[in-house]
Amino acid sequence: PGGGASLRLCSTRVAQEGINKPVIDRIIRVDHAGEYGANRIYAGQMAVLGRSSVGPVIQQMWNQEKDHLKKFNELMVAYRVRPTVLLPFWNVAGFVLGAGSALLGKKGAMACTVAVEESISEHYNNQIRTLLEEDPEKYKELLQVIKQFRDEEQEHHDIGLEHDAEATPAYSVLKTAIQLGCKAAIFLSERI
Repeated sequence: PGGGASLRLCSTRVAQEGINKPVIDRIIRVDHAGEYGANRIYAGQMAVLGRSSVGPVIQQMWNQEKDHLKKFNELMVAYRVRPTVLLPFWNVAGFVLGAGSALLGKKGAMACTVAVEESISEHYNNQIRTLLEEDPEKYKELLQVIKQFRDEEQEHHDIGLEHDAEATPAYSVLKTAIQLGCKAAIFLSERI
């Protein structure tokens, strides 16, 4: 006000006409929650393994997740989508999952990464199909974002496999439990 600089609020809003608002709201809300949770998982892993030999690998994946979260923060404003009310829960649950898996060692952290990223890649593929059925031209920008992030999540999955995720004791049990948690988180975050 007094200093001459003006604030430009809401300058990045997307025109709402013609979009399927409930579908777009659900997609952006759950993807924001997922990227938020992924950030917390990697934060937990870094808290335990940050100074280990695998620390730089985890940091690299976390840096990409930070970019994903930043983009979904922007999309939430642009499309006027409210976040899930479960963010405080995902804050704690994500960190605990990351730190807990890292306490199993490098392989445990990588097993967590494989389980989560496989779930997220599948989830993004489902969203891509939905948007293609809706109108690929109308949702071109959102499709580009989701496809890019899906590809990066798949890279994280592959990095986890390259770093001996499958050698984790009880790997299939751990992977299944984490993926059930991911499915529940997706279901809840889309709706509340």
